[in-house]
Amino acid sequence: MFKLFVFCVLIVAITADHIDRDARILDQRSDVNPDGSYQYSYQTSNGIAVQENGVGGHLSQGVAQWYAQDGTPITLQWRADENGYQPSGDHLPTPPPVPAHVLRALEWIRTHPQKEEPVRRFF
Repeated sequence: MFKLFVFCVLIVAITADHIDRDARILDQRSDVNPDGSYQYSYQTSNGIAVQENGVGGHLSQGVAQWYAQDGTPITLQWRADENGYQPSGDHLPTPPPVPAHVLRALEWIRTHPQKEEPVRRFF
């Protein structure tokens, strides 16, 4: 699943106008073991670097680095396991804080559980 994500990121990077079209691969390594574990990494001359390791179909974790159009360095870390895909990075959007009235309502609901009513049968 994540290899598809990395592939898509590379396609976008290759077709983007701000990327050096003459970039070269400086380093590339790949290792796949009989037990299903793997690791790979690559680095390009235009500042893209990716490392990933995992166990096929069970776990994937890694990091990707590149530069935004304005020259800002971007770092994306991820982990994908039984809990789903969990990306992290300073460039990713974060949810706004929960409003105080919502927190108060949730606390009231927690402290006042709903009483179960008996089931009434009409026959």
